Amino acid sequence: MSYEGLNVARLLLPAVRWSSEIGWDGYRDAIEQGLEMGVGGFILFGGPVDEVRALTSELHSRSRHALLIASDLERGAGQQFRGATPLPPAAAIGWLDDAAVTERAGELTAREARALGVNWIYAPVADVDLEPENPIIGVRAFGTDPDNVALHVAAWVRGCARGGALSCAKHFPGHGRTVGDSHVEKPTVRVDRAALEKDLAPFRSASEAGVDSVMTAHVAYPALDPDGQPATLSTRILVDLLRDEIGFEGLVVTDAIIMEGLTEGGSEATASVQALAAGCDVLLYPQDAEAVIREVQAAIGDGRLSRARVEDALNRTAAAAEKYASAPEGGYGGDDDRRWALDIAVRSLRVCRGTPELPRRVRLEEVEDDLGGPWPPYPRDAFPASLHAAGIEIADDGAPLVAVYSDIRAWKGRPGISAAAQEKVRAITEAHPDATVILFSHPRLAHELPTARHLLAAWGGEAIMQQAAVAWLTGMQGGLVELASGLDR
Repeated sequence: MSYEGLNVARLLLPAVRWSSEIGWDGYRDAIEQGLEMGVGGFILFGGPVDEVRALTSELHSRSRHALLIASDLERGAGQQFRGATPLPPAAAIGWLDDAAVTERAGELTAREARALGVNWIYAPVADVDLEPENPIIGVRAFGTDPDNVALHVAAWVRGCARGGALSCAKHFPGHGRTVGDSHVEKPTVRVDRAALEKDLAPFRSASEAGVDSVMTAHVAYPALDPDGQPATLSTRILVDLLRDEIGFEGLVVTDAIIMEGLTEGGSEATASVQALAAGCDVLLYPQDAEAVIREVQAAIGDGRLSRARVEDALNRTAAAAEKYASAPEGGYGGDDDRRWALDIAVRSLRVCRGTPELPRRVRLEEVEDDLGGPWPPYPRDAFPASLHAAGIEIADDGAPLVAVYSDIRAWKGRPGISAAAQEKVRAITEAHPDATVILFSHPRLAHELPTARHLLAAWGGEAIMQQAAVAWLTGMQGGLVELASGLDR
């Protein structure tokens, strides 16, 4: 066995993160190393649009082959890149139950991603929200009904193709039933094969719609692989099921190989070899790219990994990169797109209880349940700024307006509202029974705030949902578009 002539580095996509303090400089060594080794591309996190365009232009021009520049854009390009258009969470879009809206969301996301030099979008989430206690999916899924989720996944894939970027259905064969988070452990889904057809329906639909890639779940499914291997390392799941039964012919990418659900305390290099052998084509987010490359080369040399399997992965990777191989082109963050995004955000809001109202003079009570973990929560400045723009006075002696922020966050290990946050809301609403409460989270968590008589649910705490809540309460939707643009830039 030999690895000579095989650029196995092209199977890797290292991460590059923007820092508000030092820009891309914290990852400059990783960028230089990656380009020198010939990696297949990079996954980008954060950054202002101008800086993102500058970086991707550099990467595309300096690489000796077509690059895959990827990003998690489940909620539009504005989820990661300041100045692009943000979108509501998938659950909010799915609740509108309009495939045309979902398709436009996919098209808009892809069009703006390409304008920034990003050609591979890690969306749509094809998981079905089947387990309310799931700590990591929740509002990231289009909903709880498999057939409806399948419809919206296919619509998003079609839109993404029209917008000119690669789509990615994740997390195969379904992360919606887990009560654990694969960032920190290997969850196991213990239902029979017949039950798993609900989980598989959106992936079948995505494949039929022409999805470009599928991301694997670091989750075990004994009904699919009795050996207990996570899907990422399972030939039964990736070859027998995904390739042979479903008929998917595109690119298979791992979820991040640094996650404990895959490594379980072991080496990312060893797990990478196992993932490639099982049928994965791209290794996402290596921390030590050199160690992974050495181990893959050694595995080819000693027969643990066949040259044919690596060549197949390299061919798929090259074909995907060349499909949309270009520097940034097009525009982003236009007022028409922002107006449409805010409109669907407002339409998605749900009154869970009572008659939420907004006095002209309020005392803003923020109940924060998202602090902690490795990354900060979404900025909370859009809500007070939108109130101010709508002519609402914020004063210490105003009527209480309660904003509860409780998003799905990987480090929490729970989907619900913490006891401390619940107690804060209880104390405020018992003292002020008529106070309006805005829950920036899934509407199903309303039962955890039983003393809130007037409750509006806004699905998530991102800026567009903060703006949407004010627009809904004031009727000033159109007037907030310019404000939204200013906040994002």
